[in-house]
Amino acid sequence: MTLAAEVPVLCSPLLIEPGIFGIFRPILLLPQGIDDRLSPAQLDAIIAHEICHVRRRDNLTAAIHMVVEALFWFHPAVWWIKTRLLEERELACDEVVLQSGNDADIYAESILNVCKFCIESPLACVAGVAGSDLKRRIVRIMTEKVSHNLDLGRKLLLVLAATVAISIPVVFGLVHIKQADAQISTQGLAGAWQCTLHAGLDLRGLFEISKAKTGEYNGNFYAIDQSASSVPISSITLNGANVKIALADIGAVFEGKLSPDGMSIAGTLNQLSFVHPLILNRATPQTAWEIPKPRPAMPAGFDPSIVTATIKPSQPDESSKGFNVQEGRLMAVNATLSDLITYAYEIHPKQLIGAPAWVDQDRIDINAKFSGAGEPNPSQLQSLVRKLLAERFKLSLHRDKKELLVYALSKTQAGPKLAKSSADPNQLPDMSFQALGKLNVRSGSIQDFITVMQSVVLDRPVLDRTGITGRYKFTLDWTPDDSQFPGMGATIPHPAGAAAPPPLSAAIQGQLGLKLDSTMASVQVFVIDHVEKPVEAN
Repeated sequence: MTLAAEVPVLCSPLLIEPGIFGIFRPILLLPQGIDDRLSPAQLDAIIAHEICHVRRRDNLTAAIHMVVEALFWFHPAVWWIKTRLLEERELACDEVVLQSGNDADIYAESILNVCKFCIESPLACVAGVAGSDLKRRIVRIMTEKVSHNLDLGRKLLLVLAATVAISIPVVFGLVHIKQADAQISTQGLAGAWQCTLHAGLDLRGLFEISKAKTGEYNGNFYAIDQSASSVPISSITLNGANVKIALADIGAVFEGKLSPDGMSIAGTLNQLSFVHPLILNRATPQTAWEIPKPRPAMPAGFDPSIVTATIKPSQPDESSKGFNVQEGRLMAVNATLSDLITYAYEIHPKQLIGAPAWVDQDRIDINAKFSGAGEPNPSQLQSLVRKLLAERFKLSLHRDKKELLVYALSKTQAGPKLAKSSADPNQLPDMSFQALGKLNVRSGSIQDFITVMQSVVLDRPVLDRTGITGRYKFTLDWTPDDSQFPGMGATIPHPAGAAAPPPLSAAIQGQLGLKLDSTMASVQVFVIDHVEKPVEAN
């Protein structure tokens, strides 16, 4: 169309309202026949309105806000802002048209005539003429409420208002962060923190943390559902909101981030080669768990039996593995039948003969309730496992002798370097791996030590030729070779710059005063006569 305008003017057969289309090369789009429905003065007013949209870059502003809408569509303020933008851009253009000398009556009539002629909805990406509240606009135009031109004072006032509008949320955020940091600094980590580790079984844990006058943190960890004894926390650091808690005795490190209100810490627990998500919640008087007290021992002469037992396949993605006693129940997670047999009879897997392949391959979870009150001693627990094997797996076997390559554990000429444990000898052994190559024994006999070594670490049976009795506490730190920890993956690296510990044999001699020698010997083996897969039922 040959009309006087700053941009090209095109017409469309569609009944759309006049509008500016495009951002970098805008055009004025008019509905075909609009020049027959408007007087020349009215058409000039409409064109002046649209050219104002071009000068204000209203289409660019609208496009930017459409991006904001796409990103923050869920926020009601974004939609409110959109409505205000549409309204204010039309009012601003109305004011420019009136300030340029156009008659208010003619301009108002031109807008009404455009609305009568155009019945289609305006396009979202077009700055038109009929947007916003039409009645309000007409009243505003007819009453000539035109804003003043911005002099220097008004411009400064506008800049000040914009600065305040931008600064308020920023200042509020900074104050909130400082308040949160101050709250964390004041409250700190002192107190009781509770957590539940979901690793096959749901195991509850409790961190008791105190703060010394020097500002250092210390405390203990309680595995509430596993043991009444505590594990000392070796180090605690709080750097801003970042928390790190190390439990050297069990080779575990928790790292997380303290919430702004100081009531929870979300992070991960790393132990050996396993990583578990974990959330610590600050305990209140209403939510606090009771620190476990030592459970009474089951009477030594009592012979417990299996009351009920649930046996089911382990979850395919389960990486954890455990075996423990929990409030009158014998629990196993991700265990094989071979694990249970070797534990029950204190043998190495190579001493088990005639087992079907599934005995070593199928992994199961067990939840068995046993009779009697109190915590069973090692002999009673092994008796329970043997009864479970006989009743639920129909296991029958007989003993035989076989010449095997074994390890023999004996004293050195200098004698053992073992410290007596003060723990109750009737309680279950207390030992754990701090790393794949670092065993921490807090309370255990030589036979307990051998049982762990031949079931987890070594590739052949171990004979006890020490003659040592009683419970001891010690730490054994060595560098494993390829034959050790079958199926456990890579070893945990030692700290950078630290010298690697010696091999196992040298570590046992230097740290425990014992010898581990390889030899051939006639040892007892267990031959499986019959075994069945259990039915998944109580």
